[in-house]
Amino acid sequence: MARNIFEKSRTILQKASQLIENTMIRPLNRKVSTQIDNQQASSVGIHPAAFELASWQKSVLSPREAWIESLKAENSEEKRIQLLNPTVFAHYPRIDLLFKNVRWQKLYKHVSYANAPVRHEISRSLKKPWPQKGMGKARHGDRRSPIWIGGAKAHGPRGPKTYYHELSFMVRLKGLSTALSMKLAQDDLHIVENLDIDVDDPKAFEEVLDSRLWGPSVLFVDDTDFMPERISLVTDKIPHYNLMPVYGLNVYSMLKHTTLVLTVDAVKRIEERMLYHLNRTNMPNV
Repeated sequence: MARNIFEKSRTILQKASQLIENTMIRPLNRKVSTQIDNQQASSVGIHPAAFELASWQKSVLSPREAWIESLKAENSEEKRIQLLNPTVFAHYPRIDLLFKNVRWQKLYKHVSYANAPVRHEISRSLKKPWPQKGMGKARHGDRRSPIWIGGAKAHGPRGPKTYYHELSFMVRLKGLSTALSMKLAQDDLHIVENLDIDVDDPKAFEEVLDSRLWGPSVLFVDDTDFMPERISLVTDKIPHYNLMPVYGLNVYSMLKHTTLVLTVDAVKRIEERMLYHLNRTNMPNV
């Protein structure tokens, strides 16, 4: 009986998916819209709940779309559409993964140099302050004891101490996917053909990006670490514009900058590497 129920449910979902495929409109704002309502779904023998479930599955599995723009001031080139893999750019927003990645990166180089002296490091006499008996006082061995003012510190910090810790490979990987997905959902991720610009003045370049509502801080990512000369010289004088090769892309840098600009080659490289690691069968135990 359970098998029959499963087969019936699968048939209903297949019919709903086919109905959605025939009536779906996929606009450029990355939102899936349909021209069918619950009454139409019921009229063809599909329960509204099954229709909504199939719609949700279709919206999750469908590729995301983004314009391919240009960094030049005269952006007269014909725009194209870049399809983005939903596994990488439509990840569920896991805020806990972002927090773990940011905390891990902040503590990566943190070293505490706090150091409290122990008894043998105190420069005081080893002589007993008074005789062991006959004085009516508490017995003491020397004035380096932690209970004396100016003495040693019991169980104090003994630096330098590093706070580095290992973070799971999958947590780092899914943190990258979450950050990319959130940037795309917030319209803060833009794709360009390359990093070629036609201005040499940093102020003019800032005006170009401000006119597009990019920024105030922008991170440019390319597939190679050999950046074009013009954009390297211009961004060198703007502290909130930074260049980064794709192999250095990380969660903290993406969240630190308001806008993320990726080249087409960088997008292909990100999808290639992340899909490989998300679907590999010999995942290392890290």
